[in-house]
Amino acid sequence: MQLSDFDFHLPEELIATRPARPRTSARLLVAEGDTFRDLHVRDLPDLLGPGDRLILNNTRVIPARLTGTRTRDGAAPGEGVAKIEITLLEPRPEGAWLALAKPARKLRAGDVIRFSDRLSATAGAREEGEVLLTFNLTGEDFDAALAEAGAMPLPPYIAARRPADAQDRDDYQTIFARHSGAVAAPTASLHFDADLLETLRRKGVAFTEVTLHVGAGTFLPVKVEDVTTHRMHAEWGEVTAAAAEEINATRAAGGRIIPVGTTALRLIESAADAGGTMQPWTGTTDIFIYPGYRFRVTDALMTNFHLPKSTLMMLVSALMGKDRIDRVYAHAIETRYRFFSYGDSSLLIPPARAGDADGKENVAPGE
Repeated sequence: MQLSDFDFHLPEELIATRPARPRTSARLLVAEGDTFRDLHVRDLPDLLGPGDRLILNNTRVIPARLTGTRTRDGAAPGEGVAKIEITLLEPRPEGAWLALAKPARKLRAGDVIRFSDRLSATAGAREEGEVLLTFNLTGEDFDAALAEAGAMPLPPYIAARRPADAQDRDDYQTIFARHSGAVAAPTASLHFDADLLETLRRKGVAFTEVTLHVGAGTFLPVKVEDVTTHRMHAEWGEVTAAAAEEINATRAAGGRIIPVGTTALRLIESAADAGGTMQPWTGTTDIFIYPGYRFRVTDALMTNFHLPKSTLMMLVSALMGKDRIDRVYAHAIETRYRFFSYGDSSLLIPPARAGDADGKENVAPGE
């Protein structure tokens, strides 16, 4: 299985840099087996009903992009002050964060970076552009100062086209975001608003919230040609006992489990045992789903359209079958769907619960 197998040509003008407004006006490509329908997210209540359970990732994106000034006393002229751009990656104990620094060569251990009157950080050890930062504030004080000084961490393919602005603080956050810690949004969930959730509830659709703090590693390219040797970044997640019970009850009743987004899917697949029973779960997951994986609890998936040669293309290929997902994406490009984080969405419904959509035996990698 080669990386090139998951490549495709995407016209640049199909990369969305702003979301659809209202949120539910985004287009929705429904792929049920080999049948495609071109609808909109607002049509979800016509597609789902009693017995279906949507799994929502309630992580909250933090304004993880910071620009600060490093001042170094006694330095040579021109070397005492440097502008440093920081992207927070993951929290560490006692107010520390692992972060990307640009330019990393301008930082050494002990340097202080000031981001605002309230917020500063001291640099620790660094390696290959990543640096450990210890902030002067923790807890709610840190959250408040970060909200003032930080910017939303837009994906690279958007940030290369325009800077983040005030509108992104709303656009790049789900309406059910509750637990801060993500540095990237669970973007399929950005299409929901309060009215759509209420309409789905009235139709008898059930909801379960889980938490996976999406990391910046979600944007890292796959660098190996043999994709089976790729190693995923780890992300912290939690499935509560109540969430596990809800999912198990729906499955026992014969209902469908439909994650909204690949992050929710990866988390529930991590928390399920080999027999498909959900367990309460807290920890980090580096699950890598590619063709050949046996899905344990997922029956369908709502997800946006993904980058060529990405691990997410491999995941949707595992769910639908490689040939079928190629046809889905060819249709999306031909009919001008908008791609990536701020783009349109799809509802992918494979022909069978647990197995490759092409009918081949499907086993989990490593099993």
